[in-house]
Amino acid sequence: MNLTTILSIDPLSWASIGTALFCGGIIGLERQLRGKPVGIRTSSLIVLGTYLFIATSAIAASETGDPSRVIGQVVTGVGFLGAGVMLARDGIVMGVTSAATIWSLAAIGVCISVIGEPVAIKLSLVIVAIIYGVDLLERYSTSFTRGVHTKFSDWKRKE
Repeated sequence: MNLTTILSIDPLSWASIGTALFCGGIIGLERQLRGKPVGIRTSSLIVLGTYLFIATSAIAASETGDPSRVIGQVVTGVGFLGAGVMLARDGIVMGVTSAATIWSLAAIGVCISVIGEPVAIKLSLVIVAIIYGVDLLERYSTSFTRGVHTKFSDWKRKE
């Protein structure tokens, strides 16, 4: 038994696993640096877990079933994770961005398995750009912080 055999995870791919950890890591890093839920560890595990579910379902699906159904089940399961980070405080729903991030992380995991690593990396960068970019817009323009988008601390001061 040689080292190549020991380290082999065929039919899975170390490159895909590395991509899952990288994509989850860059999205999670952005969240963690801002003190938000769903940091590096959680994000990496969501992308990795989704990749593993989709990849193994495609392998196991020979004649027994449709692997695309697993994608639907993952979306449903991840919806419960997202619901767990949302809460209402004084009439304001908080954690919606974190819930949407969880949903997007699962989509990245599906993308790694179905489409490929380069696309997943590019889409991860798009997600970080959206999360960070809108935050920049909110800081520099009051037009983006009206109504339901008012920060909780600002809303409490107005009372």
